[in-house]
Amino acid sequence: MSGGEEFYSMDDESQGIARELAPGLNTRIFVGDNSMLSLATIAPHAEGTLHSHPEEQWGIMLEGSGIRVQNGQEFAVKAGDFWRTPGGVEHTLKAGPDGARVLDVFSPPREAYRKAGSGFGSD
Repeated sequence: MSGGEEFYSMDDESQGIARELAPGLNTRIFVGDNSMLSLATIAPHAEGTLHSHPEEQWGIMLEGSGIRVQNGQEFAVKAGDFWRTPGGVEHTLKAGPDGARVLDVFSPPREAYRKAGSGFGSD
């Protein structure tokens, strides 16, 4: 998509700040003034590390399925499902057999995600 620096495409791999969060879990970050988007692609059966952060997070399962672990509980999620994770709550996601594509929204933006790198925290 063209039209300036405020317009993006989920399918344009050249856009965003790239981070490898865990093996098989890659994301592209888009930073705004008061919020941040993270477009994560998760390989089949790959999972993130259980972690928490002070920022509020909303997640939307765009494609695929998985198990959302949040605050010690497991929730089956599929395309079209979305969830809220308050700051300070431990969480992760394990993708299903077909993998997953998840859009996460953080408010305020996570400082650790303002630069390319790896992992869920600061490098």
